[in-house]
Amino acid sequence: MDIRWKKFSYSSVTKIIVFIIAILSFTTGITIFINSIVFHDNEFEAAFQENYFLSMDFPAESSGVLQDLRDITQKYLSEEHILSGGAIKDDDLIQLKENLFSEFRNNSRSYNPNLTEQENYKIFIEEDADRILAEKDKMIQEQLRAFRETLHRLENQKGVFYYAHIWGNEVTNSPYKGRDDFLSFPVYIIFDGVEEEVFPEEIKANNYYYWFTSNIKDLGTNDVLYVGFSDEFLDPRIDEWQENHILAVNNLKKIAVSIVLLIISFVYLVVVTGSKEDGAILVNFVDRIYNDIKLIMCLILIFLWFILIMNLMNYVKTFQMVFFITFLIGALGLVLVLSLMKSIKRRNFIKHSLIFLVFYRIFYFFKDIYDSGSTAVKVTLIVVGYPLLVAATFFIFPVTIGMAVWLAHKKVKEFNAIKKGVQKVKEGDFRYSINVAGKGEFANLASDINSITDGLNHAVANELKSERFKTELITNVSHDIRTPLTSIITYVDLLKKEKDETKVVEYIEILEQKPQRLKVLTDDLFEASKATSGDIPIHLEKIELISLLTQGLGEIDDKIRECNLDFKLNYPEEKVYIKADGKLLWRAVENLFSNILKYTRAGSRVYIEILDQGSEIMLTVKNISAYELNISAEELMARFTRGDESRSSQGSGLGLSIAKSLIELQKGSFRIEIDGDLFKAVIQIPKWQE
Repeated sequence: MDIRWKKFSYSSVTKIIVFIIAILSFTTGITIFINSIVFHDNEFEAAFQENYFLSMDFPAESSGVLQDLRDITQKYLSEEHILSGGAIKDDDLIQLKENLFSEFRNNSRSYNPNLTEQENYKIFIEEDADRILAEKDKMIQEQLRAFRETLHRLENQKGVFYYAHIWGNEVTNSPYKGRDDFLSFPVYIIFDGVEEEVFPEEIKANNYYYWFTSNIKDLGTNDVLYVGFSDEFLDPRIDEWQENHILAVNNLKKIAVSIVLLIISFVYLVVVTGSKEDGAILVNFVDRIYNDIKLIMCLILIFLWFILIMNLMNYVKTFQMVFFITFLIGALGLVLVLSLMKSIKRRNFIKHSLIFLVFYRIFYFFKDIYDSGSTAVKVTLIVVGYPLLVAATFFIFPVTIGMAVWLAHKKVKEFNAIKKGVQKVKEGDFRYSINVAGKGEFANLASDINSITDGLNHAVANELKSERFKTELITNVSHDIRTPLTSIITYVDLLKKEKDETKVVEYIEILEQKPQRLKVLTDDLFEASKATSGDIPIHLEKIELISLLTQGLGEIDDKIRECNLDFKLNYPEEKVYIKADGKLLWRAVENLFSNILKYTRAGSRVYIEILDQGSEIMLTVKNISAYELNISAEELMARFTRGDESRSSQGSGLGLSIAKSLIELQKGSFRIEIDGDLFKAVIQIPKWQE
């Protein structure tokens, strides 16, 4: 025999055997599961229960006695009580009348919408009194039937003995009425007022024990309920449970073995299916079917299996039929699944699909034309291509037409949105935004128009802001310059008329101070102008920031003590080096400290913190303002703006603006933050890189 034929035969036989093992494992597991869940009322639950008294079977088979006893003693009482209507609850009677009144409101001509609900209800009670009485009689007859059925169930309980004395009503099927008499039963449940006793005790550990207690929650302190279960009741049920337990455990083991065999065999089949010695993947006639078609076939097989099993459960409950149907459909499904796995191994799962093929060809055909043409070409392409698309998809032409209508409506809506937006902008509403999603021509046009309106809106806002700042600048400068000038003029006039030498000397001293104030204002204004224009030579070098700060604070220590301020420094243990101009940096920090000394609340603390942020060093200064900061940080940074609205302090209002410009000249950033009366300045400066 040829060696290649031997290899082919052995390999093929092995695959066939493993395939059969996989199908048998799958079929066996499914069949056992269906048989246990459907045909034997979920017998698997018994596999996880220790004994009969901890199973659901015991409360399900015995708690009904307590329910019936409660109904007899608390609800029905007797036939006479039922016939007199005493067993009907007030809520049930009210609900009955509400239901009938709802029908009266919807169907009766006697209902008058011009009257109130109470008035209509009175009419309903008068007109439908007979009907209400008839419905009440129906409820009584239903309760009477239920009462008799309950008595019949209690009388036919075998092996169950009970005695109940609840709400003055006594019911029993036992000659015993004492508590001790029921203690002789192998299983008993005793509720004596608030006392509760159960034997065996493990019954209380049952997850369904509340079925018992829910039936006696309304018992009073003088009510008693004794129930005893004899061997006649227990033995056959315990034997049946034990049989179900053994069967369930064995079935679970079989299912576990089936799952393990299925996983092993399936993995083996996935690995070897289609493989050849040269690494190529063998393709057969099933593999040539498109993958989406195979997926549909798998779904059809699953749906067919469900239909057959459901019909089988309704008519024929046989293990053999479930096994046969599952085996046949499982075999076909496994062939399709293995073919899909083979397609994944070939890395063409998506590409080897009919949907992908159709859409791929259509998409790239139109894309090539669409990308190479202008808007006119695109419109022409749509006009010419749509009829062709309708002709090609005539079998689903309603869908094609519907898509065209939807697309046309969408484009018209986009055009109208752009038209409305242009009109709004034309009318001066620069805040209006055109909302057109997507990436089409209309979306691009809307985005361009929005960009224009954003630019216009930004320009208008900046212009208004600039005008406001200019007005404030002129006002502040005028105020700051006029004040010392007015003082000079006033004291010059006083000096001309004054004869007292002492006052003359005093006036001359004041006249010497006021020009100095004007000089400070003009110098600060000149420095601010130079800093803003950048007309300052900069020499960036390696500077140790901590030493710079401590040395600077030492120079102004007298002023700090005079202002009664407590400076708190927090900085790293190692030295911090930055890349900056030492003179300009100290000028900026000095302006910041000068601002703090002028405007900080006396007796408060000033916090200075240095943080290493990798490529930058952040210097943070925080203090409490002596004035109410009812101004934004942006406005406070404006020139000639001060924290005190009265402008009674000696500052020019240029310190922070100059500091910001000087820091920015050194490639850093300067900002301030205000939170109530808390003033916070943040400087970020580049770190020195070796």
